[in-house]
Amino acid sequence: MRLRFRQLQAFHAIIETGTVTGAAESLGISQPGISNLLAQLERQTGLMLFERLQGRLVPTPEAELMHREIDTVVRGLDHVTQTVVDLQNKQAGQLQIASQHSMSFGFMPKLIAEFAETRPDMNISFQSQYSSKIQEWVLSGLFEIGICEMPMLYDTLQYYPLHVETRIALHKGNPLKRYDVLTPELLKGEPFLVMGPDHITQRRLREAFEKSDIPLKARVHSHLFKNLLAFVKEGMGVALLDRFGLEFDYDDRFIARRFEPSIVMDMAVITSATRPLSQLGKEFMKLLLTELQPYTVDGKPIVRAK
Repeated sequence: MRLRFRQLQAFHAIIETGTVTGAAESLGISQPGISNLLAQLERQTGLMLFERLQGRLVPTPEAELMHREIDTVVRGLDHVTQTVVDLQNKQAGQLQIASQHSMSFGFMPKLIAEFAETRPDMNISFQSQYSSKIQEWVLSGLFEIGICEMPMLYDTLQYYPLHVETRIALHKGNPLKRYDVLTPELLKGEPFLVMGPDHITQRRLREAFEKSDIPLKARVHSHLFKNLLAFVKEGMGVALLDRFGLEFDYDDRFIARRFEPSIVMDMAVITSATRPLSQLGKEFMKLLLTELQPYTVDGKPIVRAK
């Protein structure tokens, strides 16, 4: 005996709604169509599945037993169907993003939350990590999209260069706050909170001071912009930070000023060059590049490197 799923679906809908009319509305087919499917099922099984009592369809004991057996199957297929619809409408799926640290405390959570508003069933995987590790993750397929600092370490990654101007963060009580732009001359003798010696911002800051023939007074070394900003808030010195860490930290104990000569941090949005993005990934990528544009030095649209 070979039962058709549509027959079982019609039978299930009659029990769930209590009427042929309700089943027809639920499945989007006509009442005669529902009645025909039920008649086929009763004929194939040789079972009477419903009795009509006082104008109502009442399931027989055999129908109750059948309903228990097929309920999971019918609901399971309905769930699969809804998942497909959600994917078509970009409301489900898995978003896999990895970001360097400074963007992970404000910019990225805000953007992901905005993206998720119309996708309640979307599963999100988000991690922050050092840039070299992010490139490894995207390369290996653990994450679809990454945001990291340059340089690029692998030829099999597609990347969209992002050049972000840095700012000087200083405690709100620092007398230098009266200047709109700070220079090595103005910052002479000021204790600096700096990244490690190999970090691009630290190298370029040191070069700027050397060109001005002014010694850079490093007081605290750390490995995260977030840590440096925490020391700034405690009045321990000034720090050169990217805009993401500054603009999404709403503590009023610090202020930010431009620095001349301008120091740019070279970053990139990366994807695999050997695997296509999911439809969900493509949609998020479009939003991400649009939202990052105001942070670039020239404010121009971010395009993939050739």
